[in-house]
Formats: sequence, C-alpha cells, structure tokens
Amino acid sequence: MLRQAVRKDEKAAYELICDMEQTRLDEAAFHEIFCGQQENPAYCPLVYETAEDGVIGFLNLRMESHLHHCGCIAEVMELAVAEGHRSSGIGRELFREACQQAKARGCIQIEVCCNRLRLDAHRFYEREGMKKYHFKLTMNLAGETAAENRLGI
Repeated sequence: MLRQAVRKDEKAAYELICDMEQTRLDEAAFHEIFCGQQENPAYCPLVYETAEDGVIGFLNLRMESHLHHCGCIAEVMELAVAEGHRSSGIGRELFREACQQAKARGCIQIEVCCNRLRLDAHRFYEREGMKKYHFKLTMNLAGETAAENRLGI
C-alpha cells in the first residue's frame, strides 16, 4: 500500500536512507529534519508498506517555486526501496505517485539528483522518462573529513 508518510514512519525512513547512503546517519539530526519536513507543506513524503514487512519503500518529494523556471518544480530528494524488494515495481509506484502529487500541486517539472556511481538508479529514472539534461556541481562546506557528496561513498 502506498500512502503519505507520517511521524511513525521515521525509523523505517531512517533505515532505508542509511542503506541507500551506505552509512549510519546522525539519528538526532535526522529526527529534527524529518519532523520539520512533516510540518512543511513544500514536502510530500511517501511510503510503500506491506502487511508482512511494514515500510519497505520511501520517497521524499520537495516542491518549490524557482525564479529561473517561473514556476513550481518538484525534486525527488530521496527514493529508497529495501533490499530484497528492489526491481519489484515499488520504486516505480512511488515515483509515479510523486509525479501525480507534483502535478496536482501545479509543478511544471520533476527533477532528481543522483550520485554518478548509482548506475542502476540512473537506468530506473531513464526508464521512467527522465532525461540527463543537467550537471550538479557540489562543494563540501563541512570540512575535509565530511563524507557527504564524495564520489564513491
């Protein structure tokens, strides 16, 4: 079953995103951000849940107006499906529901940023109709020991 994420889904979302990022994220910081996003109408978090396994998929969608588009743009911030349930259509259902949510909120485009090494994810998004039109450039502002945004991590 696909539905809006609620506060009780935080632990499952945390585990799915840690698995996707192949690291253990700061739980207190995650909690603060997750709770803040629950209160922010610019975010639309979705979960896929089964009676047997609980929450096995999570997608976090942000929608905001951009000056350079003169319109509202949706961005998939995170999309993660539990190992053992991948390639079963769950990601597709989450993504398509995100597109519907974005359209309903007046978004004119949906975007996603994905690590260059996640080739399976690239193929997934391309199968869903997305095109590689942009490059995303990043610069670490948290110090040299921060692992975030390093290629290959």
